[in-house]
Amino acid sequence: MVIFKKIEDIKNYISLKNTTGINTGFVPTMGALHEGHLSLIEKARTDGMLVVCSIFLNPTQFNDKKDLEKYPVSTDDDIALLVKAGCDVLFLPAVEEIYPDGVDKMPTYDFGYLDTILEGANRPGHFKGVGQVVSRLLEIVEPHSLYMGQKDYQQCMVVCKLLELTGRQNINLIICPTTREADGLAMSSRNRRLTEPQRVIAGVIYRCLVSIESKQSTTELDIVKKECEELLKAKGFITEYIALANAKDLTLLDSYRKDVPMVALIAAKIGEIRLIDNIVLNKA
Repeated sequence: MVIFKKIEDIKNYISLKNTTGINTGFVPTMGALHEGHLSLIEKARTDGMLVVCSIFLNPTQFNDKKDLEKYPVSTDDDIALLVKAGCDVLFLPAVEEIYPDGVDKMPTYDFGYLDTILEGANRPGHFKGVGQVVSRLLEIVEPHSLYMGQKDYQQCMVVCKLLELTGRQNINLIICPTTREADGLAMSSRNRRLTEPQRVIAGVIYRCLVSIESKQSTTELDIVKKECEELLKAKGFITEYIALANAKDLTLLDSYRKDVPMVALIAAKIGEIRLIDNIVLNKA
C-alpha cells in the first residue's frame, strides 16, 4: 500500500494508474477503522478497482467540539488493517492540505429537506461539513466509484444529492450493507467509547428496528414506536428520534406503507455516546 499526504502526489499517482485502464474505487473514512470499513475495501477490490482509502478527521462536520476531541484516533492500527485488507492507496492529509485557504473559503451546498430532518435537525451544520469534505476529496481522488455504508443512510442520500449539485453524476455511488456485531449492533468507530455495561445493552437499538420491521403488518406504527421508546428508556438510552421514512427520498411517514420502499431510523444516546442505525423494511 502506498501512502500519500500531499494532494499533488496522490493525484499524479492515480492519474498514472488510470492510464493503464484501471478504475478508481474510493472509500472515505475518518479513521478508527473496523470491519464495516474493511467490507467497503473488500467490495472495491472485488469490483476490480484501484482501491483508495482516505483517513481524515474532518473538523467541519462536528457540531459538538467535544465529540471531535473524543473521536478515537488509531492511525497506526488503521494502516495495518488497510494493508491486510489489500488497500492500494491511503490518503492521509493534514487539515491544512484539505482546507488550504481555511474552512470559511470552502463552498457550501443546499441539501434542502435532507438537512432539516433527523440527523440534520439534531446535528446543525453536520451535513454542511460533510458536503465540504466529500466535495473536496472527490476533487482530489476523482474516483469512478464511491463506496459508503448503509449505516449512515441519511448521509448517503446527502452525498447522492451532492453528486447531483456538483455535476458528478458520473461517479457511481455504491451503498453497502451495514456490518453488524453478533447481537446486531451496527459497527461504528464510536462503539469503542462504550463501557462494557453500555456495550452489553447497545444491541437493543437493532432489536427495536427489527420490531418495527416485523410488526408492519400487525401493529400501528405509533404503537410500535412507543414500545421502542419505552424499551430504550428502560435500558438507559435517551432517544433522539425513531422514524419511518420513504427509502428513496427520506420523506417522513406517519404510518406503514405498502406502496413505497421504507426505511426505519433510530438515533439514541447512552451516556455521552450517540448511536444511529437503520433498516430497510421493504424494497417495493
